[in-house]
Amino acid sequence: MTASTLSENNREVPSNSLILSSANGLGFAGRPFPALIARAGGKAARRFVEYFTANIRNANTRAAYATAVSRFCAWAEARDFVLERLNPVIIAAYVEELGKVLAPPSVKQHLAAIRMLFDWLVLGQVIPMNPAASVRGPKHVVKRGKTPVLSAVDARTLLDSIPVNGVVGLRDRALIGVMVYSFARVSAVVGMKVGDYYQNGKRGWIRLLEKGGKFHEVPAHHNAELYLDAYVTSAGIADDRKGALFRSADGRSGRLTDRAIGRTDVLRMIKRRSKAAELAKSTSCHTFRATGITAYLANGGTIENAQAIAGHESPRTTKLYDRTKDELTLDEIERILI
Repeated sequence: MTASTLSENNREVPSNSLILSSANGLGFAGRPFPALIARAGGKAARRFVEYFTANIRNANTRAAYATAVSRFCAWAEARDFVLERLNPVIIAAYVEELGKVLAPPSVKQHLAAIRMLFDWLVLGQVIPMNPAASVRGPKHVVKRGKTPVLSAVDARTLLDSIPVNGVVGLRDRALIGVMVYSFARVSAVVGMKVGDYYQNGKRGWIRLLEKGGKFHEVPAHHNAELYLDAYVTSAGIADDRKGALFRSADGRSGRLTDRAIGRTDVLRMIKRRSKAAELAKSTSCHTFRATGITAYLANGGTIENAQAIAGHESPRTTKLYDRTKDELTLDEIERILI
């Protein structure tokens, strides 16, 4: 048997490096292959990569879980643990140590990644039981989200402050407008095609590809419709229905390219536009999702309808974005006249 293969039940299977190369382009290749998995043989190695490539389809989740699993594997390897002998006590010890350096939500995410990996290995008959199944993470209850929220006045100030004498300014205003008025995640917005903004009767509609590969469609607010129409016309992309809607700009010419703008570039743009409008430095992509939901609820909207617009699975998630009670709380505190 050559160095490029590993034994699995007397059969030759690709080595760890070759298995990893098959994951290229899926956000996992390039990471050091954990010795904890490699020592368990080719079947474990193949199942390990399948966990990230075949089982986890969302790129952001894959990246976060790869980080969590890599950290655990490094910890286990440093203590000479082997995959087959991991047990709940060992996993609990790791979670305990992790809690000393990470916040509870991060610890819970790391534990979820490890637990899911072991479930996948059990289903693949690599290990007989999931050693993380009975391990509990730290208790963490969130009733109020931490996402920075703009007031309706500040959001209006930001949108009005963006120069619209060029296509880049029109793009930025339209992009922020879509996030504010549809409660959309930045990943869904940058993934939009030109055809995802379309006419249905007399009104424009917005189609978003959300988490889990689900399409979510909402009517376009009249302001969002105005911003999108101005941008699409100026960019001259109305007929390119399968092309990216929000496109990156060439740094030298200022002209739009055929490539979709990335999330990192959107964040930089928002920071730049917020600074110019003299708004909080904490303003981020997710700010506009929370800002839109808060403004909607402050004007008599219901949690149920906000949930439907945002595409949340649970109203509990939507309530995390509701900051309508913040001002009321401050007013009540000021009643303490001492």
